[in-house]
Amino acid sequence: MDSRGRGTHDIGGLAGAPIELSEHEAAFWEKRVDAILMLLVGEPRRLISVDELRRGIEQLGAGAYERLSYYERWIASITTLLLEKGVITVDELGRKIAEVEGRGA
Repeated sequence: MDSRGRGTHDIGGLAGAPIELSEHEAAFWEKRVDAILMLLVGEPRRLISVDELRRGIEQLGAGAYERLSYYERWIASITTLLLEKGVITVDELGRKIAEVEGRGA
């Protein structure tokens, strides 16, 4: 929270950059993040709620919130929630990240 009691995400009424209003096709990875969220929120799993997703996004901190794109915020929040709930471990996440990074090498 800033000195006015606002969270980083609470930008209503503040001056900001112009908003891009043109239609655009979502990137493949953005579609994948959306699909992951739908699987985690929907039946039969219901592992996380949209309210939890929002809490995770709001708790990112000013630097991360401003630096990350819309879907990057989603995946950061999803990751944090899955770690909090013990669905995945830090070790499992680290191994998977290393595996994926290795594919690009």
